[in-house]
Amino acid sequence: MNMTRRRATRPFIAVGAVVVALGTEVLPAVAQTQAVEPRDLTTLVRAALDGNRDLIAAREAYVTAQEQVSEAWSNVMPSVDFNASYTRNIAPALNFLPAAIFDPTAGPDEYIGVQFGADNVWNSTISVEQPLFRPGVIVALGAASRYENLQGEMVRGRAQSLVTQIRTGYYVLLLAQEQTRLTENSVNRVRESLKETKALNAAGLSSDYDVLRLEVELANLEPNLRRATNAVLQARRQLAIQVNLADHEALEVSGSLAEMDLDDLSRNTPANREILAFNGLEIDVADGLTQDLEEAITRSGELRSDVRQLELTEELRHTEMRAEQATYLPEITLFGNYVINAQDNGSPSFFGRGDGQRADSKAVGLRVSLPVFQGFRRDARIDQKRAALRQAQAMTSQGVEVAQSQVRTIAEGVEEAYLRARGQQRAVGQAHRGFEIASAQYSEGLGSQLELTDAEVALRQSEFNYAQAVYDYLVARAQLDEATGRVPLVDVDVETDAGRGDR
Repeated sequence: MNMTRRRATRPFIAVGAVVVALGTEVLPAVAQTQAVEPRDLTTLVRAALDGNRDLIAAREAYVTAQEQVSEAWSNVMPSVDFNASYTRNIAPALNFLPAAIFDPTAGPDEYIGVQFGADNVWNSTISVEQPLFRPGVIVALGAASRYENLQGEMVRGRAQSLVTQIRTGYYVLLLAQEQTRLTENSVNRVRESLKETKALNAAGLSSDYDVLRLEVELANLEPNLRRATNAVLQARRQLAIQVNLADHEALEVSGSLAEMDLDDLSRNTPANREILAFNGLEIDVADGLTQDLEEAITRSGELRSDVRQLELTEELRHTEMRAEQATYLPEITLFGNYVINAQDNGSPSFFGRGDGQRADSKAVGLRVSLPVFQGFRRDARIDQKRAALRQAQAMTSQGVEVAQSQVRTIAEGVEEAYLRARGQQRAVGQAHRGFEIASAQYSEGLGSQLELTDAEVALRQSEFNYAQAVYDYLVARAQLDEATGRVPLVDVDVETDAGRGDR
């Protein structure tokens, strides 16, 4: 197919000077762009996995979940608190006691003022608590761990989605470039034909209608060329943003959809081989997808990220319900205190000057806490969590069915695009042959300009139809990888060996 295309484009070589002369007018953006080294698909995907801001945010959320697990573990570890205080009594408190306590002969209305406390008061306490049985905390540990697993799976799912987006964006850019190339070839061909027809018209060998028809066709093609060029720029910018490249206009990609051979990797250029080998799920489209499809459906239930997220969410909801049920159980805590008190008068002396001014105390104990009645709040919360669990179970069941259906639909799209590409490949060869015949007949004066133009339009359309079929196939393959949970560079390594035979 590539040799045929080169033969067909030889008549356009003479138009090179015209393209250079008109390049500034028709394609100023392309003419001013400096050549940069194209990047392959694997390089761009790796760059996106390292620098995409959405994925970075998802990873930070996973780090937060990990720290929440560490925080939950602190509730089962001992806690040690130290408190110290110093008080300076400007006027120590004075309380009155009945004088009869000290003098039995004193009257009932006689009191003696007794000072409680000294000028300086120190107090320090060390408290230790060790939970022995806290069922709510134990269940909360499981919930935190499951939440961490859910966040980790969400990071994996986000990475899978990102890789699929990069692959699709890469193919979109290739397709836009193919559309631009074909439209530019048509513009050059019509310009050359218009130039020749004007010369024939001046010599009286061509009608004014032939000139007018080519001028109208050129006027219709030039806006299409501008539209195709803008589509390339837009696809390039979108891909650069996803990859987090600073210079959006400098991104160039390698590969060509029109030159891809889906049947034999060895017949492709290295850039096209790299694109075709960038797959996670190994399937053989040429031999049918019946056996591979059943395996893909099985894998989707086991490895697909959104299904795994639903399953982990269901487990988390079940753990949350158990945590609410655990509030009916008692909590047992071992505690101990060591207290030092000291007082003195006059100038402060740290913790007193003698045994008569300082005392300490030690205590250990066991505390049991059993919530008896808290209204009906706990019952209501348990019912809420139970309803959330049933909702999660329903969503998981539906998610599995949707995943299986989606895998079947995408696999059918892969097979359809592959068969369509095969048919369009034959159509391209036939269109090339028809264009060569029309060109030869026109050069010898045996064919009309209309026949040559129709042949050129058929060739351009067939080439684009083939590129479109290859694009649809590659996009469907990317979607199938994500749907089955085997995405390149996320779940499986990428083999770039030219001899690899998966399609």
